[in-house]
Amino acid sequence: MVTLKEIAQAVGVSTATVSRVLNFDSTLSVTAKKRQAIIEAAERLNYATPRNRNRANQQGLSKVALVHFLRPDQELIDPYYVALRLGIESRCAALKIETVKVYHTDSMPDANLLQSASGVIAIGRQQELEIAWLKRHARHLVFADFAPDDDDADSVQGDLGAAMRKLLGALVDMGYRHIAYLGGNDARGATYVNWMREADLFDEYLVRDDSGTEEGGYRAARALLGEGRKIDALVLFNDNMAVGAYRAIHELGLSIPDDIAVASFNDISVAQFMNPPLSTVHLPAEEIGETAVELLLERAGGRELAKHITLASRLIWRGSTRHPEAT
Repeated sequence: MVTLKEIAQAVGVSTATVSRVLNFDSTLSVTAKKRQAIIEAAERLNYATPRNRNRANQQGLSKVALVHFLRPDQELIDPYYVALRLGIESRCAALKIETVKVYHTDSMPDANLLQSASGVIAIGRQQELEIAWLKRHARHLVFADFAPDDDDADSVQGDLGAAMRKLLGALVDMGYRHIAYLGGNDARGATYVNWMREADLFDEYLVRDDSGTEEGGYRAARALLGEGRKIDALVLFNDNMAVGAYRAIHELGLSIPDDIAVASFNDISVAQFMNPPLSTVHLPAEEIGETAVELLLERAGGRELAKHITLASRLIWRGSTRHPEAT
């Protein structure tokens, strides 16, 4: 748990000043710049004021069930979803809210687990039957990294469609034209098809559907690039697939980015250490988790109108593509 003293040391003020700023003491004489620095430090260090911790207790949010769409072994190899879960757990810990993890299995979880929780955060893409089951058994429900087609449900996710449009636009501006996409048909895949058609660059042959795993990336890239068609850039569903694609590209004797550029999504920690470092779209995994907790707090506090929150992404350019400033 982060202390007031740690925040004070980070900003260079007294503990008393930090306490009065975070508790909205209007009588405190402090510059707007210093006040902002204290608030930003508190947010960065994930500090929850006593007022916020009391808010969770007063609203009856003492235990949150995390219902994951992945099995534990699947989550373990996907740093994006690990970061999202940690965002939820760290925010709950700061607010002194207990968490219990419920991973995907071949059958529905024990309904008692959900009914004993003050609220439920469903992580990832849930199927229609699962959504209905969750709504039936959860006291309060928020979807994280997925937005069901439901006007009554709270959700928070990154804007994958906007991210894909930004990425493709930048790649075309760099001079790439024969851009393939390897991955599933979610917002990323659908946006790729629409954007490339509008740009008169679409080639159905360059779209391959495979799992979002390292092996899926290797398999799809090896099959596509081994057929000798002209391709100057690969866009992949996520960084895990990019790791597999790198292996396939190297086995085929091709160079990144001289022969083929590679870009993907998530910005997992290993991306910056790949050879060459991977250009990728940074999706706000931890922030999605933290926002899901805040939505749950609001629901527990009596909010009735559903909120659908979309968080922005940003492009991270590294050595696997040309750099925008070089074109």
